[in-house]
Amino acid sequence: MKRRIIPGVLLILILAASFTGYKVFGPAVSDSTGKYFYIRTGENMDTLSAHLVADTFISNNTWFKRVAGWLNFKKVKPGRYELKNGMSLYKLVRVLRAGEQKPVKMVIVKERTRENFAGKMGKKFDTECDSLRMIRFLNSKDSLQPYGLDTNTVMSVILPFTYEIKWNSTPGKMIEQFQVSFKKFWNAERTQKAARLNLTPLQATILASIVEEETTRKADKYNIASTYLNRLKIRMKLQACPTAKFVSRDFQLGRITEKQTSLVSPYNTYLNEGLPPGPICTPSIESIEAVLDAPSTGYLYFVASDKFDGSTVFTSNYEDHMKYARLFQAEQKRRSDSLKKIRGK
Repeated sequence: MKRRIIPGVLLILILAASFTGYKVFGPAVSDSTGKYFYIRTGENMDTLSAHLVADTFISNNTWFKRVAGWLNFKKVKPGRYELKNGMSLYKLVRVLRAGEQKPVKMVIVKERTRENFAGKMGKKFDTECDSLRMIRFLNSKDSLQPYGLDTNTVMSVILPFTYEIKWNSTPGKMIEQFQVSFKKFWNAERTQKAARLNLTPLQATILASIVEEETTRKADKYNIASTYLNRLKIRMKLQACPTAKFVSRDFQLGRITEKQTSLVSPYNTYLNEGLPPGPICTPSIESIEAVLDAPSTGYLYFVASDKFDGSTVFTSNYEDHMKYARLFQAEQKRRSDSLKKIRGK
């Protein structure tokens, strides 16, 4: 009789072990859409397990809780997790326990204002760091002070790179990450180049932001940078149209008039001598290099060519400048009149 019972018990134990092994190490996660699983700050084990079921990553949380207990998973770590289809509960618990989250890829191209930047960050990081939380941080002198920044200079550390940022990062952590890239970019060689121009890395970035807004032509960027550097040397107002446009906040303006150049703001270089207190956009690396490697010229003025080919005419005296400016204005008027006639027909 005992001989018959023992094999039966062994069979039951083997089946139980197999069933348990399948539940623990077999496929459990169901997600063929490639979605990410987001754990928000403040979640505990109960809300986490319910969250996994509600988002249909697992069918029920009974075995998840058992495996979590066996693996001593107690502290929930917020973040963005990539849970692959067919992942086992053992693997799932280990990934969540270790906080192996998938960072968010953030591509910075050109940002002009703190508000626009905060809006884009809010779309990327929604619940954990929405646009309101970000703009409050960017507009807070006290929040920025520990990083050696203020509301004017904070945008200078955001260079046009691709960043991988943890989904649950705070605004402060994000700024720290931007600063790391900024300091890495501004190595000894670039810092020395800026110093030879009597500029700090921050000042070179601000000047580059003006150059960035002046033209997209690489060949002209170097001479534009040289022109502005020459004006700075002789303490001549920069009178940069992009700064007046920045103050107006109308970035679609095609022509700057006295209405914009008379706007009172520390950013308006028609009214104030020297550089504005912060960048007017996040400049490209090309524009920064144009400042650092600007040629030595005698240029003090420049104006768009009357050929309307996107090129720029540079001069060293006001008389020549006005001659080319009048040619440009005349051609601009001629083209405008022609367009009006065509539309009138």
